[in-house]
Amino acid sequence: MIDALTPPATPATPAPATATGFSAAGTGGDFQTFLTMLTAQLKNQDPLNPMEGTDFAIQLATFAGVEQAALSNTFLQQMAGQSSIAGWIGKEARTTAPVWFGTDPITLDVAPDDRADSVQLVARNELGAVVAREEIGPGAGQIDWLGQTAQGTKLPDGLYRFTLESRVGDELIADTAVSTYARIVEAQFDAGGGRLVFEGGSSVAADEVTALRDPA
Repeated sequence: MIDALTPPATPATPAPATATGFSAAGTGGDFQTFLTMLTAQLKNQDPLNPMEGTDFAIQLATFAGVEQAALSNTFLQQMAGQSSIAGWIGKEARTTAPVWFGTDPITLDVAPDDRADSVQLVARNELGAVVAREEIGPGAGQIDWLGQTAQGTKLPDGLYRFTLESRVGDELIADTAVSTYARIVEAQFDAGGGRLVFEGGSSVAADEVTALRDPA
């Protein structure tokens, strides 16, 4: 069963600035800004009514508290994202990344240009060399790639990537990447976000996956 994925959520609007002049969002990078503001405050204070030392302490403590809250929120969001994509392990994801071919056919989602009267499926190995080319005719849908040469010989096990060449007569009107289904074997998470690792070692960012399905 294929599950369409919802687009990634739009990042939340940063929290309004507090009375101390900084906001919770991105506080970790604003410490220098805070010190600059504090220095300006010292330079421009009324010499007849200077700020008490306790006021400085309160401002510093407030800044530290907001900074810690922001870091905690970021950590919790990362953990939630990691937990979510971890549940994808074992499923098959639709991707345009190179996918592993061994003994089983690879399911391809083909969508040639609607104007085409000739459509060729082109397979490339992990070095980018064309290893197979076949006419599949116009029309969109799913097909199984058997991994064979024009002579019917099985291609070596390895990573393969696919494109469609759509033509009208002899004119090439479109050359598009083909989505394939690959089994997820690992989920990774770092400061850049979640990544999914497929059988064979290729990987993509989690938000580049357009559909999930259970293995056939």
